[in-house]
Amino acid sequence: MLEPRTERLQLRQWKHSDRDAFASMSTDPQVMEYFPKTLSRIESDAIADKSEKLISERGWGVWAVELLESKDFIGMVGLHIPTAELPFSPCVEILWRLARSYWGNGYATEAANAVLRVGFEKLELEEIVAFAALKNKRSRAVMKRLGMVDTGETFTHPALPTNSSLREHCLYKISLKSEKNIKH
Repeated sequence: MLEPRTERLQLRQWKHSDRDAFASMSTDPQVMEYFPKTLSRIESDAIADKSEKLISERGWGVWAVELLESKDFIGMVGLHIPTAELPFSPCVEILWRLARSYWGNGYATEAANAVLRVGFEKLELEEIVAFAALKNKRSRAVMKRLGMVDTGETFTHPALPTNSSLREHCLYKISLKSEKNIKH
C-alpha cells in the first residue's frame, strides 16, 4: 500500500478515529462552499469508508492527511476515478479537501505534489485531471501552483442539478510530459 509522505505531512490509510474530524469539516459551510451541500455524518462516514476500501483494494486512492508533528487529521488528498460520465472520461482526478483551520499553510499543494509523484512515478499514469466549479478560486489557485494547465474547457457536471450555480466546471490537466513541473 502506498502512503506518500512529505516534509510536514503523512498521507495514509484512513483510521476509525478520523471519522469525527472528517464529519466536522464536512459540515463546515466554508469547506463545503463549492459542493452541493454540507454532509450528514452518515454521508461523511460513507466517503471515508469508500476511500478506505479503495485504498485497501488498489493500494492508492484518496488518503487521509495528518500533520507529522502533531498527528492531527487535517483532511483528504488523493487520486480518484470519477464515476460520473464526464466529457473527458475515463480519467484519474486529483482532489483535496482540508479542514478550514489548516488553510493557508500550503498543505494542499504540498500533499497534492506528493500525490502527483505517486500518480506519475508509481502508477505510471499518462495524465491527471482536476476540475472545480468555475468560481472556486482557491482550488483553481492550487491547480496552478501544481503546474496544471487550464484547458480553457468548461463542462456542466452531470451529478449536479440543472439549477445549481455550481454546475459549470473548469478542467485542468497535467501530463507525464509536464511532470517536470512537479516539485520533488
